[in-house]
Amino acid sequence: MRILLPIDGSAHSDRAVEEVASRPWPSGTEVEVLTAIHSRAPVLPDPAFVMAAVHVERIHELLEHAPDLLNPAAKRIRQRAPHVSVTTKALEGPPTDVILKEAHDWGADLIVLGSHGRGPVKQALLGSVASGVAADATCAVEIIKGRRPAVTVRGAD
Repeated sequence: MRILLPIDGSAHSDRAVEEVASRPWPSGTEVEVLTAIHSRAPVLPDPAFVMAAVHVERIHELLEHAPDLLNPAAKRIRQRAPHVSVTTKALEGPPTDVILKEAHDWGADLIVLGSHGRGPVKQALLGSVASGVAADATCAVEIIKGRRPAVTVRGAD
């Protein structure tokens, strides 16, 4: 079984890492921990190429720090599931596109990713990587949602 585990350093992706690390996967399971490097600096045409330079610099900076994100996640999975083969990868591009392409190219059987759990209004305005992946993936997708805090009901004695 091949499991693609995209992470972004958020608490939501940490929950997805924990979920993958804690399961009894079958022998021969491979996990690829992936992060998408995507600069928020816009690439706009400008005569001095200042914005393009900022974009390239930011991408290089993010690629340089990708192991700081990927290696602890891979280590946690290896410690909890030593029979699972774990690799890491950082790819450049919009997260949804990167995840879908890598899942297809690598031949993933399952994508496990965390969800920020935004409401429908924020999701419509900001988009959702999890929703985009679930809608367009050619393999199974499991979305690990954030744990909601316990609700205390007053007057329910």
